[in-house]
Amino acid sequence: MSDRPTPLAAWHTIVASREEPGYDAVAALDVLLADDCVFRSPAVFKPQEGKELTKAYLGAALTVLGPTLRYVDEWSSDTGAVLEFEAPLDGILAHGIDMMRWNEAGQLTSFTVMIRPMRGLQKVIELMSVELNRVLGG
Repeated sequence: MSDRPTPLAAWHTIVASREEPGYDAVAALDVLLADDCVFRSPAVFKPQEGKELTKAYLGAALTVLGPTLRYVDEWSSDTGAVLEFEAPLDGILAHGIDMMRWNEAGQLTSFTVMIRPMRGLQKVIELMSVELNRVLGG
């Protein structure tokens, strides 16, 4: 879709290119995320504040969900978007939405994830915990 807002198109490029040889998804996230970006996890009550934590969570999600992640629909405006996704993980389907907002500079200021059903969320929590502990040294 060529009429996607620039930040949304950049996110789709990161997701689609994450495993291409020579592509640096972390560097691309570094450009896309505002310094004060906030990540809201479906598994953690407290918002994760700042570019570095948001980058860690999104990078872990790309590792855990990325190989099976499929966006099935999206809605966007000038200031944000909602993307509906599915990701089968170990035989359990995680179905959810990514809600993102961006500033006038085209950088993400918030990224919120919601996942259902409970079994899908539990599987994501299990796999993300392992990856975040690896990345953040938990």
